[in-house]
Amino acid sequence: MNKPFWILIPLVFVFACKSNQPATTNSKPQGTVLGTIGSDPILSDDFSYVYTKNNMSAENAYAESSLKEYMNLYVNFRLKVKEAEALGLDTTASFKSELDGYKKQLAQPYLTEKEVTQQLIKEAYDRMKEEVRASHILIVVKPDADPKDTLIAYNKIKAIREKAVKGENFDQLAKTNSQDPSAATNSGDLGYFTSLQMVYPFEDAAYKTPVGSISNIVRTRFGYHILKVTGRRPSQGEVHTAHIMIRYTSGGNVEDSLAAYRKIEEISKKLAAGEPWNTIVKTFSEDVQSREKNGELPWFSTGRMIASFEDAAFALKNPGDISQPVLTPYGWHIIKLIDKKGLPPFEELEPTLKQKVNRDSRSELNKKAFLDRIKKEDEFKENTSNVNATMLMADSTLTKGAMKYDANDAKNKKAILFTIKNEPYSRLNFYEFVRTKQKSRSDISPIVYMGQLYNQYTEESLTKWEENHLTEKYVDYRMLVKEYRDGILLFQLMDQKVWSKAVEDTTGLRKFFNDNRSKYQWKERAKATVLSASSKETLGKVQEELKSPDYEVADPIETDLRYAKNKMEIPKESISSLDKLVNSLLRDKKVVLYLVETPIKNETLKSGSRKDSLIQYFVSKGINASRINSSISSSANSSHALVKIYLRSTSKKAIEARYTAKNPLALQITDGLYQKGDNEWVDKSESKPGAYSFENKERFYLVIIDKIEAPRPKELEECRGLVISDYQNYLEKKWLEELKAKYPVSLNEAELNKMVKTSNATK
Repeated sequence: MNKPFWILIPLVFVFACKSNQPATTNSKPQGTVLGTIGSDPILSDDFSYVYTKNNMSAENAYAESSLKEYMNLYVNFRLKVKEAEALGLDTTASFKSELDGYKKQLAQPYLTEKEVTQQLIKEAYDRMKEEVRASHILIVVKPDADPKDTLIAYNKIKAIREKAVKGENFDQLAKTNSQDPSAATNSGDLGYFTSLQMVYPFEDAAYKTPVGSISNIVRTRFGYHILKVTGRRPSQGEVHTAHIMIRYTSGGNVEDSLAAYRKIEEISKKLAAGEPWNTIVKTFSEDVQSREKNGELPWFSTGRMIASFEDAAFALKNPGDISQPVLTPYGWHIIKLIDKKGLPPFEELEPTLKQKVNRDSRSELNKKAFLDRIKKEDEFKENTSNVNATMLMADSTLTKGAMKYDANDAKNKKAILFTIKNEPYSRLNFYEFVRTKQKSRSDISPIVYMGQLYNQYTEESLTKWEENHLTEKYVDYRMLVKEYRDGILLFQLMDQKVWSKAVEDTTGLRKFFNDNRSKYQWKERAKATVLSASSKETLGKVQEELKSPDYEVADPIETDLRYAKNKMEIPKESISSLDKLVNSLLRDKKVVLYLVETPIKNETLKSGSRKDSLIQYFVSKGINASRINSSISSSANSSHALVKIYLRSTSKKAIEARYTAKNPLALQITDGLYQKGDNEWVDKSESKPGAYSFENKERFYLVIIDKIEAPRPKELEECRGLVISDYQNYLEKKWLEELKAKYPVSLNEAELNKMVKTSNATK
């Protein structure tokens, strides 16, 4: 149900486009000196940039107190980075690799034309408001074909266009001449389509050609096209439909065709008589993928489905409307409208459009504009005579992927192909590029292949040059790279000096805890269970159930095991059921197992112990014997015994799970040790053991206090996380004192105060 594959594939092409110069440029950081850290200056430009970035929206931004507070943080940050540099952390291979990865990511927005992208996004959206119908004729030619082959194809399409312009029937011309395989059956008619459904040059020609007119010749990666625009209409938006399908392939025999038609007619009558849609779909539809979803299909817009299906779907007016039988090349369909909607607002579609524009052939527009701009900015100058001479040196070894060159040939070193900011790129440099990129190609001539590699070489050289000099052109990029660089160094050193040390230095942590033990104290706490229920009846039942040491599980698993006469071993047919119980016990450590024997009277057990064999089976599977409750006698007086095996839980959450299975709000249970302020309902209860009931907004509460614990000091294990955090702060503070002694800090208060005055004056 999709368009011909060739027209949907993104196209690589070259197209001229206007580009703006970069808006934010700067060379190296400048400004006054606000102070020093060791021998390093604190430059006002650097400090102002990071301060503004992090404090612009603050109410007290640029106030004296704010600037001084931030300067203190900034100095501490710079001290740590300076120490990391002194330790050589910025010279390690791992650091360089990590930073290079970030730089690549940060550079991407600067290696594109944002304004061009935004224009293309807006153009795509504006075009989506309209749908175009067109027919086309294609003469196939590869993008990298020899000039002579390209000329032959061009002359063919030119001659066909002249006939069409003079009035010859376009449909017939398409059938006779078009090399699009579908033209034989559709006369080149592509139906209606909208923006982003065709390759960009094709779409562009369609939207710029008046209805009834023949387009200029259009080149895509598939070849040369001419289009005849046959219709325009406002966007139909999108529809959400379901369908019932009876398969029939066009071109089949008459009997099959008639049988499919009769079947769809009968289905249509059943629907008209009021039989449920979902029942009919699941009973009769032959579309396996949609049948289990009641025939539901994804949302689609114009150009996404076969024309007859699409027309019938968009013709339905109201949700629930059902079409008459519709024939497509895949069979007969009955379509039901679920919903329809118009074109969403630009703001809603913009993120999706941006992704599509960056992925399809429009991205070449951006690339061309970017290269044109940096050629001017970076003073790209080409030596045409040397380039042409280099192209003529290509021979069959290149298309075999085996071209070699003499690295010591002085002529190749001297032959400059182009310069970027006066930096020369020689034929020797290009040949080395060719050596690494060449592949065996039987579909192209050596000179054309050499030209393609040269274009690739110039593009990559220009892009690499630009990327390597972004810090000189863009202050934002320079500062971002600096932030990432310093951040990586800071993370490595902080982990070494503070974070990991606080965790690994158990002796130091214990000493810090003992020295500061008075900070870590428990207040009076109530050991309590808090119930919240939707009814008083539920609270009463649960309170009674809580008196038991364990509780019924929400999804009970149980089995009956019957021993054979005079047999001690577990029956083989029971193993599968026992393993299900094992899995539940392994998944939930709060679950316990019960074994209850029902003896058969008047029979005597000869020897052995069923209890031991059954318990041993569970223990062998990894279940601790303490989790098994057995009432089986070690010497049962029966030769046949029925053992009931079931699970219970020691967790109160098992009770909650049972009650909330049908009603998620029926019951909530929490328990623990509560200090004042931890729980509203415990706070409202008396500070002594007992049960306390409350009601609030049709919700019922019960607090069961088991005991009151007196205030006491915390043990380290009870507050390890908090102690580690405090110890990290302590280590960092001591470390900063050492760094300030090693790298003395001096601040110029007068210069810092000038920033206050300047900022206030501009407000």
